[in-house]
Amino acid sequence: MNVIGSRPTGWWRDRRGAIRDFVARLRAYADHHQTPVTVVIDGRPLPELPEAQYGHLEVCYARRPGANAADDRIVDVVRELQTAAHVITADRGLRDRVSALGATTAGPRTLLQALDELDEPGGRDQSIR
Repeated sequence: MNVIGSRPTGWWRDRRGAIRDFVARLRAYADHHQTPVTVVIDGRPLPELPEAQYGHLEVCYARRPGANAADDRIVDVVRELQTAAHVITADRGLRDRVSALGATTAGPRTLLQALDELDEPGGRDQSIR
């Protein structure tokens, strides 16, 4: 949610809609670049968006309620990966945790700009690194 919440788009009026829109944009990005992307969503799974693989995008949810639950799931995902991870987050504590596991990090602006460019007509081939 810290990536979705990094722009004052009114997402808080329709949190579920904002999650669905963000996931759709991420899937378009992942499928366009044919690269695996994992998104970890805070809160209970949305019935219309269960935890699953959607093309090149994997949708995961925090495994428990409470503070840092999504962060803990992200750390678990990074730990389980067999390849290098690149984590997008605005959370300094999470950046430190995943960096200690060898992941690189970037802030939400990097990803959101890449998504915006892909949304443009004739979207350019941009990377989130």
